[in-house]
Amino acid sequence: MTGSEASPTFRLAYVPGVTPAKWVRIWNERRPDVPLILVPVPAAEASDVLRRGEADAGLVRSPVDRTVLSAIPLYTEATVVVAPKDHVVTAAEEVSLDELADEVVLHPLDDVLDWEQPPGEPAFERPATTEDAVEHVASGIGILYVPQSLARLHHRKDLTYRTVVDAPQSDVALSWPEDATTDLVEDFIGIVRGRTVNSTRGRTPAPAQPQPKAKAKRAETPARRKPAAGKTTGRTGKNPRGSSGGTKGTKRGKPRGR
Repeated sequence: MTGSEASPTFRLAYVPGVTPAKWVRIWNERRPDVPLILVPVPAAEASDVLRRGEADAGLVRSPVDRTVLSAIPLYTEATVVVAPKDHVVTAAEEVSLDELADEVVLHPLDDVLDWEQPPGEPAFERPATTEDAVEHVASGIGILYVPQSLARLHHRKDLTYRTVVDAPQSDVALSWPEDATTDLVEDFIGIVRGRTVNSTRGRTPAPAQPQPKAKAKRAETPARRKPAAGKTTGRTGKNPRGSSGGTKGTKRGKPRGR
C-alpha cells in the first residue's frame, strides 16, 4: 500500500495430504485481525519455499533441513498399500512387506517415504507424481505405498488400501526459517501445541494493567439518640429527684392531727 504499511498476514504453506483446517479455524478465532493465507506446495519444494521467505511457516514432511529451518514434530502417519478392490490384499486388515514381495510396486518421483526403492518388483518406469501412480494402480499395473492421508486424498471408488505394519512412516512437522521466528509464528506454534488463548509461553506477556485500589471503609459508629423531652434516660428504680416512689411534681401533705 502506498504511503502506509500493508496489513499483516500469516502465510502457511502445506504439503499434499496434510489438512490444516482445524488449526486455521483456531487461528481465525484468536487472530481475526491477521488473515491466514494457505500456500499449497509440493512436498519436495516446501523447504525451498520457506527458505525463500514465500511463507512464514509450513506444515511439511520430514526430513527438514535443520541448518536453516526450525521444526516441531506434530505426528507420524501410518503407511498403506493402495491396490484394486479385487486384489488379494483386501483379504486382511493389515499386511506386511514380505506378503507383497512378489508384487509390482510403483515408485513415484515425488515419493515421501524414506527408502531408495520400495520392496517388491520395480515397475518399468517411475511415475512423475503420486497422482499418476494412483492412476497406474487403477489400470492394474502395480501397487503403491503411500502415507494414509495421500491414499485418502487420491481416493477412487475402484481402489482400496490396507495398513502395512513394517513399512517406513512419514513424519509431519511445523517448520519455519530459524532467523524469522516472529510473534505470529509463535502464535501459530501455540495453536498447534494446544496452548490456551491466555497462555503467554513463547510470547512476551502484556504488561499487567494496574487495578484501582479499593477505598477503605470507615467503621460507622451509630449516633446516640437524645432522649425525648419528658422521658427518662432509661434508668429504673429512681425518679429525677433521686427519691424512691412518687412522681415528679407531687406535693407532700401535712400530717393529720390526732
